[in-house]
Amino acid sequence: MSDMQEGQAIGGRAMESMTGRLLVATPTLKDPNFDRTVVLLVAHEPGGALGVVLNRATEVPVADVLGDWSDLARHPAVLFEGGPVQPDSAICLARMRHPIKPVKGFHRVSGAVGTVDLSADPERLRDALGGIRVFAGYSGWGAGQLEREIEEGSWFVLEALPGDAFVDRPDDLWPMVLRRQGGMMAAVAHFPPDVALN
Repeated sequence: MSDMQEGQAIGGRAMESMTGRLLVATPTLKDPNFDRTVVLLVAHEPGGALGVVLNRATEVPVADVLGDWSDLARHPAVLFEGGPVQPDSAICLARMRHPIKPVKGFHRVSGAVGTVDLSADPERLRDALGGIRVFAGYSGWGAGQLEREIEEGSWFVLEALPGDAFVDRPDDLWPMVLRRQGGMMAAVAHFPPDVALN
């Protein structure tokens, strides 16, 4: 995917790429696929957006699916549900130890975080990577779809920290990201799962 030129117009408005940012589901988002999810956008271009849900761990060990890569998987070393699109495909996020050095098979998303080609030899990448996380499927949006969902109040668009994709307790990521924003956004972290119960 090509890098989008800053200021490219979509729907008559200039749009800046949100690649590398977090989409944090608001309590009003009604789609059960994304209830209380935190999505890292790995690509955002005029044709659409692609991301992976960071906080939906499965119980399937990475070793069962990608044995050679399992030593590099961060705790919990299981597959994650990246989203409802192509659940039989895999996307691998990795964190580089030395983000300055280019590494074949690593495609930068933001800073030290990027995607890794799973057909590469994990032994060749072992020294360069500080950990991986593997996602079954991904989340995708067509041209203008994500922008509409943001305007409708379904998503908060927030800055990602390098460790967000690799937290030890992924179930805590949604409230953690909201709390670190402070103010009213931090208060949203305490919303009950079903707002109707409030």
